[in-house]
Amino acid sequence: MAIMERSDLKFADTYRWTALPDDDPKITGEPDCTPFNRKEGFEVLALINRFMTKYKFRQKTSGQKVERLIAKHMPIALKTQRLVEDWLVANWEEY
Repeated sequence: MAIMERSDLKFADTYRWTALPDDDPKITGEPDCTPFNRKEGFEVLALINRFMTKYKFRQKTSGQKVERLIAKHMPIALKTQRLVEDWLVANWEEY
């Protein structure tokens, strides 16, 4: 069950919301070398929910922090889900 929903996102109106198949690797499974598109709402939302589940966050404010870090602070050069997750972990306390 997803913790965060589209309506919980603070930057929802800035994303594209292109429908992806339920089995698309961008929104299923563990973060890996799959390309990550920070402008695609479904990808951002899926990554936020996986991150929150993995690190046992339960508050929507934590998910909104993940979203803010991705939108406002994450380097543009990070292009894969795994790199994004690694960056979030490394920078969680800084922001």
